[in-house]
Amino acid sequence: MKAETYISVDIEADGPIPGPYSMVSFGMAVAGRMEGRTFERCAPEEATFYAELRPISDDYDPAALAVSGLDRDVLIREGRHPAEAMSAATAWIAEVCGNTLPVLAAFPLSYDWMWIYWYFMNFTGQSPFGHSRCIDIKTLYATKAGVPVAWSTKRQMPREVRSTRRHTHHALDDAMEQAELFQNLMLWRGGERSAAARPVTEEA
Repeated sequence: MKAETYISVDIEADGPIPGPYSMVSFGMAVAGRMEGRTFERCAPEEATFYAELRPISDDYDPAALAVSGLDRDVLIREGRHPAEAMSAATAWIAEVCGNTLPVLAAFPLSYDWMWIYWYFMNFTGQSPFGHSRCIDIKTLYATKAGVPVAWSTKRQMPREVRSTRRHTHHALDDAMEQAELFQNLMLWRGGERSAAARPVTEEA
């Protein structure tokens, strides 16, 4: 089996789904590598990719766009064309992964994968992650902790597995934050949930 390189990905968008709405930015950070059964951390800030994108439609949800803090008019004028940005991301992934297989890691995977896969397929015709080389950080925690997925929000996780980085809603910042969380969970033995991980009613 080939070694794998795990790439933490975070996206920001101006609506709920790709196509009718636009991905406005995305960030990627190399989180680690797995060879056989051995996982090795990588410093998230050492290998990164970030792009702000030109919108692909006139429709957008102002509340969704506001989360990223990006200005739509500026994106229309100065954002990278999606085809150019996705091609550049593909080249970056090939460079940082070398002979290893790229695997996308996200929290939650379902949202970020939906956008990034759609953009790769729509604008380049192929995905560097194939159609399924991905891992959900929420599920990784739920499995190791032995808890329901609904209890797998960051606030419910033990402090020792959380990232020390702030969640800023800047795609690259958040990709690096996720990378640290992923690393900690890959090396965490799991077991009893701590007092810091009591179940509460909360979305991720």
